[in-house]
Amino acid sequence: MSLLIKTNPMQQQQSPFNTNESNKRVVLQTRALNLWYGENHALKNINLPMTENEVTAIIGPSGCGKSTYIKTLNRMVEVVPNVKISGEIQYRDRNIFDKNYLVEELRTRVGMVFQKPNPFPKSIFENVAYGPKIHGIRNKKILKEIVEKSLRGAAIWDEVKDRLNENAYGLSGGQQQRLCIARCLAIEPDVILMDEPTSALDPKSTLKVEELIQNLKENYSIVIVTHNMQQAARISDKTAFFLNGEVVEYDDTNIIFSTPNDKRTEDYITGRFG
Repeated sequence: MSLLIKTNPMQQQQSPFNTNESNKRVVLQTRALNLWYGENHALKNINLPMTENEVTAIIGPSGCGKSTYIKTLNRMVEVVPNVKISGEIQYRDRNIFDKNYLVEELRTRVGMVFQKPNPFPKSIFENVAYGPKIHGIRNKKILKEIVEKSLRGAAIWDEVKDRLNENAYGLSGGQQQRLCIARCLAIEPDVILMDEPTSALDPKSTLKVEELIQNLKENYSIVIVTHNMQQAARISDKTAFFLNGEVVEYDDTNIIFSTPNDKRTEDYITGRFG
């Protein structure tokens, strides 16, 4: 049965989701999550689970809270001035707002890939090795192994293996984005957040990243924000439709795109607004 999310204060006490519905464990879960930018109530009572080894797509029109939401999942949103948050986000059954939970530890486990490729002004090798070095790895042999493994994991090794000492800015846009994914993989995250990762790419590069995402979910849990509904339909297992800072509907992607429960969802995916 399709699951329709409704704003309800009682959801703060219990989750409305059957976390065993797909026999996969919930890796991230938000409960009664609210966020304000100053006086602007940007996220309203968000209750949403994300299951491991699946791709969860966040869709909705511009300004509906998609990017704000995904940036709460590793507390990146807190760098914005005048942000206030209430509610709970659990990662592996631990509240990420716990005062003893270091944000650096969280961001190691919950990595992020941004909308535009953002390689460092360093060599391809140093881009990928940066994270492991920050975490104290100095052994050159180990670093080489991590770099190769990460570049292979991001499906770009064969394209750059003879160029590792070249500046990353010499790569194409699609290659730079896959390099950024490799940089994320190098710190061995559990969850990968992706905020419109293909919006700046051409169709060929977009296809490569989509194929990569499908392969990565074998070992990682992925949450992706996308304006491209065809992309969400192609690559995600679950989809959440956001509107005006609320989750209107969340379900298996094939249900969201074939028999949505809420007319607002149907209107959006059929192009009647947004």
